[in-house]
Amino acid sequence: MTIRDGAGTAFDAWRLIGDLEVTLDADVLVGAYPDRDGPPGAPGEVLRSLARHRIRAGAVASLRAALFDVRSGNDEALALRELREEGSSFAPVGTVDLRDPVGAARELERLAAGGVRAVRLFPDEQGVEAGFPSVGHVARRATALGLTVLTGGDVRRFWRPFAGIGARVVFLDTHFYHLGDFLVVAADEPGFHTSTRLLNSPDALETAAAEVGVDRLLYGSRTPHAEALVPLLRLATGGLSPAEVAAVAGGNARRLLS
Repeated sequence: MTIRDGAGTAFDAWRLIGDLEVTLDADVLVGAYPDRDGPPGAPGEVLRSLARHRIRAGAVASLRAALFDVRSGNDEALALRELREEGSSFAPVGTVDLRDPVGAARELERLAAGGVRAVRLFPDEQGVEAGFPSVGHVARRATALGLTVLTGGDVRRFWRPFAGIGARVVFLDTHFYHLGDFLVVAADEPGFHTSTRLLNSPDALETAAAEVGVDRLLYGSRTPHAEALVPLLRLATGGLSPAEVAAVAGGNARRLLS
């Protein structure tokens, strides 16, 4: 793929990415947002998109579960375990409705009993704020069940419900403008991790690795609702060592999610 930099100069992104492969992407969705333009997110097409970007597996959650019906959407995601397309596959994660904390706790128990290792939270889509009691309730219950939490939301607010409870959490929306805030709270919370999707400043990955360790970074693309190429390019062309790149490109995610 040929893209252009800020000065309009064309360059071959894949030549710069080289032979980098992602063994597990922490941020993949199936389904569509009804209020947004974008791809329909059919499972087969999502897998083919992952394969085109040399992403061999995706931690996938269902937008049906997040936006419409939790149980049927989670069952839809769990059924994707057996799907393969062009060498890529899914690692399903569950979802709960933060607007229904009692039902969410029951669904967490069902998911954990079914062998699910992680749950994804959609606070922005569900209109839930970090200070709501439901968020703290779900955070504590997921932690007690040994689940890794993948959460959206502004890390400057959403770190609070997970602090001091021994949570394993991946903040999926950490922007490089807010990286300093993540690093400050992560220094005291060994279970705090971040997706690299929005860490596209010149030294964001290197700064995070130096301050809290490369084991806190997980590659995430949000396929098919965001562009996978940019975080791939940043990871491939940065200052991390090959072993560190491999950890970010799937090793860390497998430790937390598999």
